[in-house]
Amino acid sequence: MFEATGPNGQRFTLTEPWSVMLLDDARMIHETTPIQPVEHGGVRDTLVLTYRRGSFQGAELQEQQGQAA
Repeated sequence: MFEATGPNGQRFTLTEPWSVMLLDDARMIHETTPIQPVEHGGVRDTLVLTYRRGSFQGAELQEQQGQAA
């Protein structure tokens, strides 16, 4: 994870089951690594939840701004 507007960052791996990472996507740059299973058949489950002020992906806020102009 790295700052979106600066040089600071750190690489790390979530190694424990049920690990969680919460971040502000507008402030951070992030990535995932390839799955490297110890045995055949490794999987990665990911649940991504996005919360945005205004509505989903800002559509409602953009509409309001367009009406106010």
